[in-house]
Amino acid sequence: MFPISFFTDGGGMHAWAIATAAMVAAGCGLVGTLLVVRRMSLLGDAISHAMLPGIVVAVLAGGRPGGLLVLVGAVVAALLTVWLTQVLRTEGGLAEDAGAGVAFTTLFALGVVMVTAAASRIDLDPACVLHGVLELVPFDTVPVLGVEVPRAFLTATAVFVLLAVAAIATWKMQVFTAFDAEAARAAGVPVAAVTTGLLIATSLATVAGFEAVGAILVVAMLVVPAATAELLSRRLHRIAVLAILLGVAAAGIGYLVAWWCNTSAAGMIAVVLGGEYLLGVFFAPVDGLVSRACNRGWFQWRVACEDRLAACWRREEMASQGKPLPALHRPTIGEHLADCWLSLTGRLARGPRGWTLTGPGREQAETVVRSHRLWETWLGRHAELPLDHLHPPAEWIEHHLGADVRRRIEAEVGTRASDPHGRTIPPEP
Repeated sequence: MFPISFFTDGGGMHAWAIATAAMVAAGCGLVGTLLVVRRMSLLGDAISHAMLPGIVVAVLAGGRPGGLLVLVGAVVAALLTVWLTQVLRTEGGLAEDAGAGVAFTTLFALGVVMVTAAASRIDLDPACVLHGVLELVPFDTVPVLGVEVPRAFLTATAVFVLLAVAAIATWKMQVFTAFDAEAARAAGVPVAAVTTGLLIATSLATVAGFEAVGAILVVAMLVVPAATAELLSRRLHRIAVLAILLGVAAAGIGYLVAWWCNTSAAGMIAVVLGGEYLLGVFFAPVDGLVSRACNRGWFQWRVACEDRLAACWRREEMASQGKPLPALHRPTIGEHLADCWLSLTGRLARGPRGWTLTGPGREQAETVVRSHRLWETWLGRHAELPLDHLHPPAEWIEHHLGADVRRRIEAEVGTRASDPHGRTIPPEP
């Protein structure tokens, strides 16, 4: 669909645009991981908007987008946002999220007014503030070793390298602070400094992407890759790596789709990020809707099979004791399927009087019955329940007890030959 010439023609214009977006996404994904884990995503949103006045002031003072002066102005505006949020919370009585909303909307509106008022004197306009100019990034270049390199790519790369080095150097403190700030403070970790460093890093990542994707869409790069990665892993360093990879992939795919559809590249990148999150919601290996549905279905199937094995074991027990057997009922479709599966897997065998247990099936059935009767015994000792009320909870818990829990229950209630109903408790297989 996209030949090699697409990326090489015009001095590699499209390749540089994709590379710039990828570096912006990588920096935002790294910082966004810590923001999402610390539940500070709204503050990242606030910073990405509220830095606009700082950028405008820096540009009016002679800086240029992506330059050092603009980076300083963005960081100052970000810290001002955090300070205003804290003041509104402590002095104004506002909740932190409400204070952040007031602070960043006010500062962002002030920035838009400043951009509009000074439009004739600065190289910024409201449209670029909102969604950036990724398609035009390759035309603003500087020579590097004889090669014309987009200025925005250099800025984004330098910021990502700086953020990566800072993250590696402070990773243990960041993790400690993210998961238990009070314990980290008690252990001597400078929590305030760590948080301030994270906010400064957020400012750097945001301003690096300002020119490419704008102040609004950079929020998607800060939050969505990390939120998607959080669905896929539980280890923070893996979440960070996945967030970076997801952001980089969305940058490339979004740009190509935008070019194919003749629409905004930055906007399409954000759409692709949203699509990645939806895929994560459905197909995440642990928390995905499909995985959870499969796990529930598999559990229900296991319960059905274990119930059939236990029912056969109890019938054999009653027969060995000379007790009258209950009349056989016509099996449901689910029970019939369970019987067929247990037969295929060698746990049930067809006998002259119906299904009989094989060796593996008997062992599994005794485990289920043992769990059931041990739990009834434990309830009979610790819960003031009538005998006829012990069966329902034991029928549910019998499918969840492992060997270790069964041993602990037996150690607590003592070695018993029978449950409260007088029925034999099978030994541990």
